[in-house]
Amino acid sequence: MTEPETRPAAPSVLRSALLGALCFTAASVPVYATVAFGEKWMYRNLGIPGAYAVWTVLFLALGGVALIPVLPRPRRIARWFLIFGGSFFLYAAAWVAAYFSLRGSLGEWVGAGSGCVLLGFALAFGFGALRRIPAIVLVLFAANTLGYFAGSKLFYTVRGAEGMLLWGVAHGMGLGAGLGAAIALASGVRPSEEPDA
Repeated sequence: MTEPETRPAAPSVLRSALLGALCFTAASVPVYATVAFGEKWMYRNLGIPGAYAVWTVLFLALGGVALIPVLPRPRRIARWFLIFGGSFFLYAAAWVAAYFSLRGSLGEWVGAGSGCVLLGFALAFGFGALRRIPAIVLVLFAANTLGYFAGSKLFYTVRGAEGMLLWGVAHGMGLGAGLGAAIALASGVRPSEEPDA
């Protein structure tokens, strides 16, 4: 007699958020390092649109790879890159459009809000979890804004390259936690489920 086939348990939302924070920070810090050490060169040689395009591509590539451990099994890597690529591109486009049209903290807040709404919708659509859009958008917005604005505070306190790297750590942890939780929610995990043993 053979044992029935069982699906591996999906990680809890909390565990996915913690893993997402750790993994995405590993992607965020190198991107922020290019700002810390190469921003002036990039603006001079690529222009502002070119620099932001490079940073978006870096986040797409590094973030997509970094978040693979957060994906539920079986992991469909090619599908994940399509989902994450489209989702993060929408997030980045909304953020940049709001930031450069409204400027200052208003632009940052509107960019964070509109970016997280588009990111959440696209992730939910990609995972077939449209009913969970409100929860996904809420967790993305809360975690992303906490990380981004905590990082901003660190940057303006410490200043210089060190401050920019600290911003990368804080933003990576916040957005990564939000992405990890969003992936778990979009994959069908309920927030109250216990972590797998």
